[in-house]
Amino acid sequence: MAFLNGLLLLNAPASALNNAGAAETGRTDNIIAVKAIRTKEGFYPYVSAQAFRYWLRTTLENSSELEWKAAPIFREKKIAYTDANPIDWWDDDLFGYMRAQGKKKEQKEDREERIGTTEMTETDEDITRISPFRVSTFVSLGPVSITEDFGVMSRHEGDPVPHEHQFYRTTLKGIFSLDLNAAGTFTYKLKTGYKNLDRIRKEKAEKAGLEHLEEEKAYRLPVDERLKRISSLLRGLGVLCGGAKQTLHYTDVTPVVFIAAVFRGGNNPLYYWIGADRGEPVVDEEAWKETLRVWRDQFLSPVYIGWTHGFATTQREKAGEIIANLEKDEQYSFVVGHPREVIEKIIKDMAENKWLG
Repeated sequence: MAFLNGLLLLNAPASALNNAGAAETGRTDNIIAVKAIRTKEGFYPYVSAQAFRYWLRTTLENSSELEWKAAPIFREKKIAYTDANPIDWWDDDLFGYMRAQGKKKEQKEDREERIGTTEMTETDEDITRISPFRVSTFVSLGPVSITEDFGVMSRHEGDPVPHEHQFYRTTLKGIFSLDLNAAGTFTYKLKTGYKNLDRIRKEKAEKAGLEHLEEEKAYRLPVDERLKRISSLLRGLGVLCGGAKQTLHYTDVTPVVFIAAVFRGGNNPLYYWIGADRGEPVVDEEAWKETLRVWRDQFLSPVYIGWTHGFATTQREKAGEIIANLEKDEQYSFVVGHPREVIEKIIKDMAENKWLG
């Protein structure tokens, strides 16, 4: 087993990246609230994992520079689902799916009417796939005072129409994990999350020449194809686009800090490498040393550290000093650069190693 586990920081200097709908109170009847966790210390703005995954999927789908094969989406009256075909569609492979079609005659007729001429892979039983790519909620490093901005629509005759929205200034921290062995490997076990293939999809796998792992009850894509899909996903993180209120706040959501390593399991001790002091990021030297000592037997790769120049410069310099001291001990290895540079190094190293099995 091998997992690429990492930590990301997103800089939100004046942003409203994930909104919660209408606020209960405000100076006007029209105020949009941001998502935030309320604690006794104050409000911690956050971006939900669903929102982050949406940003990444749309970045991958819309980028002209990234190769990506997005699954078509089908809609019935009350449900929507993808084609649930990980053999052909890269997002069905890496982001998972659940396909439990309605079986009543009127539901089938409605589905055919709404789908029209779009080709769909038929399904003869319920199938589900746990996402190989997992991501946390991105939460503010500290409590903030949420600002309420007052505006008006006044490009018309008569009284202006007032409106408000909330925004904040903070740094958001989150973690991710990519199961490298599950990517491109599709099981047909009788277990929720592991019944990826039905009879129809197993026949497609056989026809496409996928490797059959009988003992594991799975089919696997060739390693080159798996690497292509994973590489595009990682590059998507490096050019991530998304977030609400971009017209008014235009926040660059590409990670300003990217720390990752390949582990034997899905545990992610890197979460503690960056803490906070009054909402500002702080490199925790003792957490670095402890992780490298305690989890030494779980590391399969160097630690990749991407840190954008201009962001938290003092802490960036501190991280450099820690790395220089740790590298004196030959058992510790680091790759340092801009987040996009270290992502490319991960991809290169992945092609040269056996992390994909």
